Amino acid sequence: MFSFYHCAQRVNTLKSMNRIFILSAFLFCFFTSNNNVMAQDPNPISEDLVTPFEKDGNYTATYKEAILHYRKLEEAYRSSIKVNEFGMTDSGNPLHEVIVTKDGVFEPEKIRENGKAIIFINNAIHPGEPCGVDASMMLARDLRNKRNNLLDNAVIVIIPIYNISGHLNRGSFSRANQQGPKAYGFRGNAQNLDLNRDFIKGDTENARSFNKLYTKWSPDIFIDNHTSNGADYPYVMTLIPTQKDKMEPALSNYMQDKMLPELFSKMKEKGYEMTPYVYAQTTPDEGISGFLDLARYSSGYANLHNSISFMPETHMLKPFKDRVISTYQFMRSMLEHVAINHIEILSARKKAIYNTRTKSKFDLNWEVNMEAVGTVLFKGYEPKYKPSEISGLDRLYYDHNSPYEKEVAFYNTYKSNLSVEKPNAYIIPRAYTQIVDRMKANGVEIIQLETNQIKEVEIYKILEYKSPDKPYEGHFIHSKIEVSKSVQNIQYHKGDFVIPTDQKMNNYIVQTLEPQAPDSWFSWNFFDGILMQKEHFSSYVFEDLATEFLKENPDVRNALEDKKASDPEFAKSAYAQLNFVYEKSPYYEPTFMRYPVGRIMK
Repeated sequence: MFSFYHCAQRVNTLKSMNRIFILSAFLFCFFTSNNNVMAQDPNPISEDLVTPFEKDGNYTATYKEAILHYRKLEEAYRSSIKVNEFGMTDSGNPLHEVIVTKDGVFEPEKIRENGKAIIFINNAIHPGEPCGVDASMMLARDLRNKRNNLLDNAVIVIIPIYNISGHLNRGSFSRANQQGPKAYGFRGNAQNLDLNRDFIKGDTENARSFNKLYTKWSPDIFIDNHTSNGADYPYVMTLIPTQKDKMEPALSNYMQDKMLPELFSKMKEKGYEMTPYVYAQTTPDEGISGFLDLARYSSGYANLHNSISFMPETHMLKPFKDRVISTYQFMRSMLEHVAINHIEILSARKKAIYNTRTKSKFDLNWEVNMEAVGTVLFKGYEPKYKPSEISGLDRLYYDHNSPYEKEVAFYNTYKSNLSVEKPNAYIIPRAYTQIVDRMKANGVEIIQLETNQIKEVEIYKILEYKSPDKPYEGHFIHSKIEVSKSVQNIQYHKGDFVIPTDQKMNNYIVQTLEPQAPDSWFSWNFFDGILMQKEHFSSYVFEDLATEFLKENPDVRNALEDKKASDPEFAKSAYAQLNFVYEKSPYYEPTFMRYPVGRIMK
């Protein structure tokens, strides 16, 4: 096992050499002792480009140190590294994009024309999980060696630190379950929001800038670096790929059949054997489940753009230096895979985008298929129980003296439990500009009506929904939504927005505009204005109007009498009966509970 002490002993014999050479020797020792990370890059590293982590394996770079490092790389390797500010974040600091290429081409359109794959890497969405920050700093530097082939067929785009305000909120105690580093950032951002729940709702400047940056690059592969919580086990690295059954078949098949087996194999060869993310209800020996990454999460969001996406999750209880190096090795393994397979990846994505544009039926939500359980060979520690020294009651612990290796149940097949036929287009009143702005940021093609028009549309009425007692990420997010659908002639106005559904962003369009989807705009409270009546009646005034209405509408009179006969409580309430009539009269407002997004079918 590598130790800084052993490297120091070896470097100590070089005291007569200059300081930079000694430091380079130390770093060479550090990386070659960790599975030969730098074996393909024998050029000595100048002291100026050594990362803070490489000087202290239990230290993660601050925001200023990270950005300064990339600026130095840009200065040293102008033909292959470019650093741009792109949009703002809630911290008041800009979001940065770091582009690492081999041929000096930095524009996404030209990169696409050259047939290269684009890999997009995000770091510090949870700043207490900073492995990717330091690993990406080293990776960007090491890739400048043009004698390797890792960037022959690919370009990488790096966000050095995404949750900048959380990263600036630096401390040592917010991650009670984690080993190192010495200090790190906080999970919440300046609004105390979790950015890994904000990709759709876009409450933060971070997310709104990210949406635009992601759309600009439209990457083929997305990596969002994390550190796990949960069970104890020997693996340093676990992996969440996008849930395979949510993906377009061309991408899902490629990821499952070729990419994932190679990544798992490469990581094992490098000394960092991986396992699927340990998403266990109790303990891993009782089985683990594939994670359903809805659109609110980074990899689920990336899937709406038809990217193959991953959340590497290093294990919280492993030393920070191992977590960083395993993250480095995962990203390098991805580059090795793409260097050889980029044509097949681009072809699979092209098929996926075509299918997204042309298919008529879209899934909105999924559930685990309990009948399709598989197995995975898992290395773990026996879970045991002993009396707690605090409560005296039994507490869980994992016995490192009792390791095991066995097949455990793996619930990684999901089935759709809700789907919808897409319309030819959606139409949204121009009042909802905050929604349209977010959709435009994601590359959705939108046109506006040039005249006032009455359009025949399918329209939903919200029948039922559940909301929590406490907010979730700043919202009282709706669930268990039930709707009815009818065809109506609705007056629309000049400037209202029409969204055709023959475009590559159809997944995003349908998932956000269909109200029953778990991350729809309705679920996230963007349409809550329709859930409250704006007009009502005074009983003493409406009594006479209701009487006349019932005389003219005997069918409503009959329905009222049937309701009184079948519902004793209703029969005792004069107000309930009057309201029953009101809801069926022309005085009842048509927009109450009417979902304002129309579905144009022809």
